[in-house]
Amino acid sequence: MPTVLHVGPYRFFFYAGDRDEPEHVHVERDDSVAKFWLDPIRLERSGGFGRSEMRRIHRIVEEQHSVLLEAWHDYFQG
Repeated sequence: MPTVLHVGPYRFFFYAGDRDEPEHVHVERDDSVAKFWLDPIRLERSGGFGRSEMRRIHRIVEEQHSVLLEAWHDYFQG
């Protein structure tokens, strides 16, 4: 389960078994989790995050989009 980014309290990561799914990233903070598709960017599911926090995380995914996509391709195709 490689961590690809830390921003504030958020950890962005993949599961090794995610290879057969479209590009995406998981985000966690404490017991809260979310999953974002990366192309196009959209929330797939969330649990435990409030609405304003999800907007903040979505903004981070947008700002770090190229970093996250590159990490996905490096990990799964590298």
